[in-house]
Amino acid sequence: MSVLCLIANPSDPALDSDLVNAVQRETGGEINWLTQRIACEIVEPKSTDPLATARLHIKDRPVDAALVRVEKRRKKLLIADMDSTMIEQECIDELADALGIKDQVADITARAMNGELDFEQALDTRVALLRGLERAVIEEIRRERITLAPGGRALVHTMKAYGAYTSLISGGFTFFADYIAKRIGFDEATANVLEFDGDRLTGTVTKPIVDKMTKLGRLNALSAERGLAVEETLAVGDGANDLDMIRASGLGVALHAKPVVAEQAHVRIDHGDLTALLYLQGYSDEDFVR
Repeated sequence: MSVLCLIANPSDPALDSDLVNAVQRETGGEINWLTQRIACEIVEPKSTDPLATARLHIKDRPVDAALVRVEKRRKKLLIADMDSTMIEQECIDELADALGIKDQVADITARAMNGELDFEQALDTRVALLRGLERAVIEEIRRERITLAPGGRALVHTMKAYGAYTSLISGGFTFFADYIAKRIGFDEATANVLEFDGDRLTGTVTKPIVDKMTKLGRLNALSAERGLAVEETLAVGDGANDLDMIRASGLGVALHAKPVVAEQAHVRIDHGDLTALLYLQGYSDEDFVR
């Protein structure tokens, strides 16, 4: 059995009854509002392609549509990317900005996230450009420039409250990931280790690096350790190095993602924030732990 989810961003509650009713008239199924004007589900739609029907009615409205299975809907494992997923920035681009080379580094970052470059080579190239950056400057960037993505704390704390294990895994750096994981409430964090000579970056990272295979491997390892079926796992990310874990999970979500990721994920969220992942699992606003 499946559920058709219609989800708007809480900061732009654009989902109304007219739209929901129009979709339901063509898809069939039972309407169940999770949060008025933000999230609604149509349980057991009868039409052959309810997702296409929903998108036809949505047109250019800032509303996402997704079709999810009811079985094992509430996931027991969350594995999440960090940069541009759980936080709003790409940390390495912010470090480059401190050296006046943000545009140069950001271009490489964008191409790597689009899958146009080898991830390890692109990482080594960018980190080499950061050689000499002081630890104090990195700490200031972490403190003053990095902002949490909306809905992230609610996502993590709600899933944990209902028995899920949460893992932050990043192709970025432990200097940020450990700090961000603690702030949000993740159970663990995995990321690359920047190398220092005293208080300055050497321009290198410890090998082997955290890449797409590391992310996939952690998903599989945590599932095995916790005795979980694939259907009980959720993965979310935005870049090409997230795609393998997204495709391998029970519910893979491309969040405001690069086209190559959005096209291949089980679900794409283009408008909603991270609470969309709770609505996909059938949580209502009153279930949220903030």
